[in-house]
Amino acid sequence: MRIVFLFLYLITSVSCSEKKVAYRFQVIKDDGIFISQPLSVNLKEIKGATIAAEKPILLIQENDGKGQQVPFQMDSDKNMLWFVPDPEAAGLYRIENGLPDEKMDDVISEREDNGNLELTYRDTPVLSYRYEMTYPPEGVDSVYKKSGYIHPVITSKGDTLSRIQPPDHYHHYGIWGPWTHTQIDSQQVDFWNLGDRKGTVLFKEFKDKNNGEIFASFTAAQEHIDLLTQEEPQVALNENLEVKLWDLNRDDRYMFDYNSSFSSPLKEGILFEAYRYGGGIGMRFTERWKADNCKVLTSEGDERLTADGTNARWCIVSGASADGEGTSGILFMSHPENRMHPEPMRVWPVDANGGRGDMFFEFCPIRHEEWQIEPNKEYELKYRMVVFDGELNAEEAEAYWQSFAHPPEIQPIQN
Repeated sequence: MRIVFLFLYLITSVSCSEKKVAYRFQVIKDDGIFISQPLSVNLKEIKGATIAAEKPILLIQENDGKGQQVPFQMDSDKNMLWFVPDPEAAGLYRIENGLPDEKMDDVISEREDNGNLELTYRDTPVLSYRYEMTYPPEGVDSVYKKSGYIHPVITSKGDTLSRIQPPDHYHHYGIWGPWTHTQIDSQQVDFWNLGDRKGTVLFKEFKDKNNGEIFASFTAAQEHIDLLTQEEPQVALNENLEVKLWDLNRDDRYMFDYNSSFSSPLKEGILFEAYRYGGGIGMRFTERWKADNCKVLTSEGDERLTADGTNARWCIVSGASADGEGTSGILFMSHPENRMHPEPMRVWPVDANGGRGDMFFEFCPIRHEEWQIEPNKEYELKYRMVVFDGELNAEEAEAYWQSFAHPPEIQPIQN
C-alpha cells in the first residue's frame, strides 16, 4: 500500500492584512486499507510557499466547502509538520498563516514521576521509561539492578502487557535490547545476562523531550558497560534511544516508535556474535499469558509453534485480556533498513519455562549472522509498535507496516 500526497500550488491573498493560504494538499487513498496513523509534511521542501515556521500557522481540513482546524505538531527543528488524517473524511487540506480559534489541549504528554518518565495518552499513562535504578526483590543478588528500560506497557483500557524481574529470569526488564554474546579484545562480554557479571546497560541522561497534540517523545542516552576490564568498567557502546508515542485518534489503539542508534568508542570496535538472543527489541510479556491463552501471527503466516527462528516484517503477539472478556496485544514492526530485514525472531515455544508457555518476543538481527561493529561508526535499528485492545488482523498489520516502511510521497503540482 502506498499513500501519495498530491500538493496543489500555493495561493496567496492580495492584501497583507488578510489571512494567507500558504499551501493546499490532498491525501490520496489507494485501494488498500487506509488506517489512521501519523503523516508529515516537510515545510523546507515546499518550494514557493509562504510558510514561515517561526510564525503561527493553521492546518485546515476542507469538507463540503467548509474548513475545520486539525491538530498538528511540529518537530523540534520546526521542519516537519505532523498530523493524523481521519480515514473516514475527505483528504483535502490547506496550511495557512494565522492563529487558531482556540488553543487545543495536548493529547499526548510526558511527565516524570518517581524515577520514571511517563508518556501519557489522553491523561492516562501508557508507557514508562525507567531512568533511575531498579533493584531486585529482597534476598536476590543486587547484580540484577537495572535502569534504562520500558515498563509498564499498558493498553488504552488499562491492561499491563509487560513484566520485569520474573523469578525465572531476573534480568528480564519489560522492553529492552542489550546485546548478548559479544567479543571485546577476544574476550566474551554479555550485556544481557546480568547474573554473569560481565556487562550491563544503564541510563545516562536525557537528550531531548517533547509533547503536544500528536506525539510525545524522549531521547535517552544509554551506556553499554563492559565490567570485565581490569582497572575499571569501560563503555563499550554509546546508545541514543528515541521513543515516540503517537495519537491514532482511536480509543482502542496507540502507536509508538523505538529507534536505537549506537556506536562504539573502542579502538577495535566490538563483535556481536550470532546468537538467538541479543539487541534489536525484546519484550517479556505479562505473567497472565501462557500456552493456552497467547498466540502469535507473523507476516509470513507463521504462528507460535513455527515462528521461532524465522524472519518477518511484522509480528502480532496477543492474549487474553485481564478481565477474560476479550484480547489485547502488540503489533511489532521491523523497518526495511534494519540489518537482516525481514528480521529474525526469538519466540518462546509453548513448552517454555517448565511447560507454562510464558511469552517472550524479540526481533534479533544477529540471530543467524554475526555483526562487526566498527569503531566510531553510527548504526541504527528502527521499530514501530501498535498496542491494541480487541483484535488486529493480518490485513491491518500489513497496512500499518506498509506505511511505516514506505513513507508517503510528496508530489507538488506545478501551475
